[in-house]
Amino acid sequence: MSDTMNLNSLMVQGCTSDAGKSTLVAALCRIFKRRGVRVAPFKPQNMALNSAVTEDGGEIGRAQALQAQAAGLRAHTDFNPVLLKPSTDKKAQVIIHGRVAADLDARDYQAYKPRAMQAVLASWARLCERYEAVLVEGAGSPAEINLRARDIANMGFAEAVDCPVILVADIDRGGVFAHLVGTLELLSASEAQRVVGFVINRFRGDIALLAPGLEWLEQRTGKPVLGVLPYLHGLFLDAEDAIATQQADKPAARLKVIAPAYPRTSNHNDLDPLRLHPEVDFQWIGAHQAIPPADLVVLPGSKAVRADLDWLRRQGWESYLQRHLRYGGKVLGLCGGYQMLGQAIHDPLGLEGAPGSSPGLGWLACETTLAPEKQLRNVVGRLTLADAPAMSGYEIHLGVTHGAALARPLVRLADGRAEGACSADDQVLGSYCHGLFEHPEALAALLAWAGLAGAAPVDFAARREADLERLADTVEAALDWSRLAARLPGRPWLEPAAAVR
Repeated sequence: MSDTMNLNSLMVQGCTSDAGKSTLVAALCRIFKRRGVRVAPFKPQNMALNSAVTEDGGEIGRAQALQAQAAGLRAHTDFNPVLLKPSTDKKAQVIIHGRVAADLDARDYQAYKPRAMQAVLASWARLCERYEAVLVEGAGSPAEINLRARDIANMGFAEAVDCPVILVADIDRGGVFAHLVGTLELLSASEAQRVVGFVINRFRGDIALLAPGLEWLEQRTGKPVLGVLPYLHGLFLDAEDAIATQQADKPAARLKVIAPAYPRTSNHNDLDPLRLHPEVDFQWIGAHQAIPPADLVVLPGSKAVRADLDWLRRQGWESYLQRHLRYGGKVLGLCGGYQMLGQAIHDPLGLEGAPGSSPGLGWLACETTLAPEKQLRNVVGRLTLADAPAMSGYEIHLGVTHGAALARPLVRLADGRAEGACSADDQVLGSYCHGLFEHPEALAALLAWAGLAGAAPVDFAARREADLERLADTVEAALDWSRLAARLPGRPWLEPAAAVR
């Protein structure tokens, strides 16, 4: 490690998954933007089933798209050059610079990593040329001993580009001092020296009671605690991968909506506007949970549609949905969920599992064949529901769907395409468009179709922006900027100063 390290970069690594890396990088992107810095987010390697379509026509992790928004940028494939989308417990689709490059098991991916690292360093070089600061997010933990060889996601990357590192730990899950000290102890000498300080995340209670522990930690490690971030309740930001299963108390709820959390659920953030809406009682239903009565069932996207459809059947959803529709309930399928609603799903090339075909649920008169070329595009248009409300979203799918049901589309896109399908009785809708619920007009129309007329207006995009501001305010107040600047020379924008609002 050099004495100065890379003065245009800062990397946030975590002691564990879900320690707060994504949200801290998003907050720092917004803070730097406020201070007039041209800043970009960067995650060398991400493993997630939540993805977004970029301005250059590829896909990246959803968290990096959020960080780009925080930085005032449109999503770009250079922000996340390597994306792994698991299709089984041992195999994943490898996406390089936004495009599918291979389907590899874990052992083969280890051998592939040097090629992936070339893509990472190419993106890194381009970002360093274009931006004053690049804020980097690690993946998982740098102390995973079995993953140290050929690492491109954590210290392997930081060492390659000479990048300083902040280590963040989640105090809410317990053992925060053991997490920080243990992680540091498992690093090599040069890697440990690269860590310039700690951030403790999700603290609740009296900070004075934590002070003795912070003093001990600094004495034990010789590293400063750069900040203690409070637990932020009710923060609605796009999750990197994990499904948020907690339910909010909504006394004003008038519509019950449920969705199955099948094993390979993808882009589950599509349903976040329903979780947020004050008049919608929304619930994810996991394995072996009782399926409650509902007004609307949403079948979300899937990375392994036929396997997840088999899971649905084993969990009793097919008979539940038959009864649900018989009594007037509504069903909406998004992407993979749309494919499940048709009469058959064909995967002749084995793109998502063993080659073959599976019968669909049969409520839409269409069939889907999985094709090698993934469809990636941002879209705008109008729903075909009453008053033709505006919508916007994006498509990420392998399937090509055809059949009589498409003669009654759900969406008419601005590029002239008819998209999706509506059943003859209007009880079942399907669409490849992710983000259908995000546009306020489309959300209101879909809720009215499901039975919630006159719903309160909710603008999820505005709420996301407000929560980014709230997050940045909180992090800016909690970090010790003088200590951070002292540890990272050459960063005038980190000096204590009034943020540019």
